[in-house]
Amino acid sequence: MDNMLDAVMGSMGGNELGMLSSLLGSDNEMVQKGVAAAIPAILGGLAANTKQQSGTESLFNALNKDHDGSILDNLGGFLGQGESPDGAGILGHIFGDKRPQVEQTVAQQSGLPSGLIAKLLPMLAPIIMGYLGRKMREGALDTGGLGGLVQGEAKSTGASSIPGLEDILGGVLSGGQARQQQPQQQQPQQQQGGGGLLGSILGRILGRR
Repeated sequence: MDNMLDAVMGSMGGNELGMLSSLLGSDNEMVQKGVAAAIPAILGGLAANTKQQSGTESLFNALNKDHDGSILDNLGGFLGQGESPDGAGILGHIFGDKRPQVEQTVAQQSGLPSGLIAKLLPMLAPIIMGYLGRKMREGALDTGGLGGLVQGEAKSTGASSIPGLEDILGGVLSGGQARQQQPQQQQPQQQQGGGGLLGSILGRILGRR
């Protein structure tokens, strides 16, 4: 079964990718690399949030209210609107004041300039929320099931393999090992899981071209 990165890239035909590249002022190959790094990073942020029950409940309510997955049926129409103010709000909830650090990390991982990553992330955030919203409805998931879905997607897309993301998110993607010497700041633990390497993901995506 495809993970979110495969599904989103599969839904993004030549027209949609061209529109995204035009909006960013970059070429298709570089934008593909940006997307391949950005989606796992956003999922990593969501996975960090859903380690707390309150975070899972907040995400569940947001998906229930505003993200039914219909955005996936007309990506061209969505991208044609340009930058999404909703996307900026979503990223604010996910990353808070860590957003600039995440942008820099994704830029380093993908090779796309950080200024373009800052534009790309808000475009992808509503798409990711739409994907999760559709999966949640299709599976009739409760908050526990949603939390498992997010954790699984973060793992399968390789969020924990992005250098530096662990530190930004507090180490929660692979168990918070870096914080164990500071009990007062220790984050909730998660089982170790490396996920797929970004290079293999890029190989599958670029192989379709």
